Amino acid sequence: VQLVESGGGLVQPGGSLRLSCTASGFAFSNYAMRWYRQAPGKERELVASITRAGGSTNYEDSVKGRFTISRDNAKNTVYLQMSSLKPEDTAVYYCHTFTVKNYWGQGTQVTVSS
Repeated sequence: VQLVESGGGLVQPGGSLRLSCTASGFAFSNYAMRWYRQAPGKERELVASITRAGGSTNYEDSVKGRFTISRDNAKNTVYLQMSSLKPEDTAVYYCHTFTVKNYWGQGTQVTVSS
């Protein structure tokens, strides 16, 4: 199993970014996918999740209305569209799935700063 994130970077407050996570090594369309983030000195937290077919999504309260998780099962890719970014969104963002065990990507840094 391999999860490879991309799309992070430096953005000004109020800006937008789209993160991508491309998966391989398992039947992507059979598993829920999640985005987590970890800020310096803080525990890793669940940001958003999406079911296998994408019919149901859930979000951490602080990102509701600003972030959108989606997936393209034909491309084995899950996305996190982030808008109205705030400095407190600064963190390393990780893609995650659970098949027989937890699998994590390497993370992509998102920095929101003027």
